[in-house]
Amino acid sequence: MHITEIPVEGYERVAAVRDERSGLHAIIAVHNTTLGPALGGLRMWPYDSEADALFDVQRLARGMTFKSAIAQTGLGGGKSVIIGSPEQKTEALYLAMGRFIDSFGGRYIVAEDVNTTIADLQVVRRETAHVTGLSKTDGFSGNPSPYTAKGCVLGIEACLERAFGDPSLDGRKIAIQGVGAVGSAMARELVEGGAEVWAADLRPQSVETLADEIGIHPATEEQILTMDCDVFAPCALGGIVNDATISGLRCKVIAGCANNQLLDRRNGEELRARGILYAPDYVINAGGIINIGCELLPGGYDEQVSLEKIRRIPDALCDIFRISDERDISTAEAAFLLAQEILVAGKPAPTVPRESPAS
Repeated sequence: MHITEIPVEGYERVAAVRDERSGLHAIIAVHNTTLGPALGGLRMWPYDSEADALFDVQRLARGMTFKSAIAQTGLGGGKSVIIGSPEQKTEALYLAMGRFIDSFGGRYIVAEDVNTTIADLQVVRRETAHVTGLSKTDGFSGNPSPYTAKGCVLGIEACLERAFGDPSLDGRKIAIQGVGAVGSAMARELVEGGAEVWAADLRPQSVETLADEIGIHPATEEQILTMDCDVFAPCALGGIVNDATISGLRCKVIAGCANNQLLDRRNGEELRARGILYAPDYVINAGGIINIGCELLPGGYDEQVSLEKIRRIPDALCDIFRISDERDISTAEAAFLLAQEILVAGKPAPTVPRESPAS
C-alpha cells in the first residue's frame, strides 16, 4: 500500500492511496476538525481521473464541515472516495480501504455514501474501528438514508411556507432528479403528504418501480430540469445547478438531498435574482449525519434523540432565510457565512506565551 500526501490549501489532510494487491485507488480528504473528528461517507464512483476524484472529494469534505457545523453535531468534515465502479467491489478492496482509513488515526470517521453499503462498511470495520452507520442490531444507527429523506421533507415544507405562505405538500408539484436510496424515500413521504411527484433517474427501472408502487410520474432528465413545478429536488450527484442549467429552471424552490447542488456558490445569487428560493444542501440534507452523529453521544445511539435533532432542520433553514434578508445576500452565501461564524467561534483562543518574570 502506497499513500501519497496531497497538499491542498485550507484542508487539514488530503491523501491518496494505491494498493496493488487489492486494486484500491482512493482518496481521503479531511477538511476541518475544529468542532470534532471529521465524519463523512465513502463514495465509490468510476471517475475519469484522479483529478476528477480529488475535485469531488474536496467539495464533499468541505460540505460536510459546513453541514456538521450548522447541524451542531459536534463533528468536523471529511469524505472519502474509491475510484472504480461497483462491479469492481471485492472484500480485499474494502479491507485495504479500512487500513487506509485507520492510517488517519481517528481524525476521519467513515459512513455510507453512493455505492457503499452497510455490508461494505462491515468489511471496512475489520481493519479499523473508525466506522459509523452500521446495523441497528449491532448497536449502531443503521442506514442513514431514511433520516436524510425525513429531514429533506421537513425542509421542503419550510421552503413552501416561505415561498407560498403554506407548508402543506397537498397538491404541490415536485420534480425529483434521482430516486436512489434517499430520493426514493423522499418520493414516498411526499406522495403520502399529497404532493404530485415527477421523477427522473439514470436507472429508468427505479422510476418505473416507484410509478407502480406509489404513482409517481416518470420524466426524462431534460424534462425534470425544465419542468414548471413548485419544487425542484436534486437528489443525484452534485453541480446540477450551474450556468448552463439555471436559465432553464422553471421552479419556485430548489430543495433536495444531493450534496454540492450549486457548481459555484455565486450560482446562489443568480437563483435569488430569478426569484428561486434555494435551500442550501448542507442544511436541508443533514438528517443522515445528525442520525449517525448520535452514535457518538454519551450513552450511545438513541433514535428519539436523533429525530428530535432532525426536526430542527426547518429552524436552521429559517435562520438562513433571516440572514439572507437581513444582509441582502443569497441563501447560499448566508449559509456559508453562518457556518464560518460557527467554526470561528469553535476555534480555541490562540495561546499567548507568558513573559518570564523579570530577574
